[in-house]
Amino acid sequence: MPEISSDGPAGGRPQSPAPLRLPDDRQLVLRVMPMPADANGNGDIFGGWIMAQVDLAGAVLPARIAKGRIATVAVNEFVFKQPVSIGDLLSFYAKVERIGRTSITVNVEVYAERNPADLHVVKVTEANLTYVAIDLEGKPRQIPRS
Repeated sequence: MPEISSDGPAGGRPQSPAPLRLPDDRQLVLRVMPMPADANGNGDIFGGWIMAQVDLAGAVLPARIAKGRIATVAVNEFVFKQPVSIGDLLSFYAKVERIGRTSITVNVEVYAERNPADLHVVKVTEANLTYVAIDLEGKPRQIPRS
């Protein structure tokens, strides 16, 4: 059984391997494994690469809700909790925090599955991002209510 870090979704209790069981209000929106080209000279994955993946993952739910184009307008908070290494399998879970007239704020948590022979899962990143619904000209538009 894998070990979940104290930051993990089960508060340190062992869990079965993927998919991770998180609260019902979160959805798995992306799963990716970083490659050697995504790493620095020490073998750690570039923070900018992780940020780009979080932005992609965070946009999934707002795009569905907005029923059309969206744009990232703010990274409200971004915390790197653990380094990410080549070979880690990253799972991105999203939760809508707020829906405004034209914007949607999302919380994204990223967990890494490490060492498949003795699986260990840790929360590596957490972020809050805001997206705005836009029209074909790139202007903010109202989010449909239905």
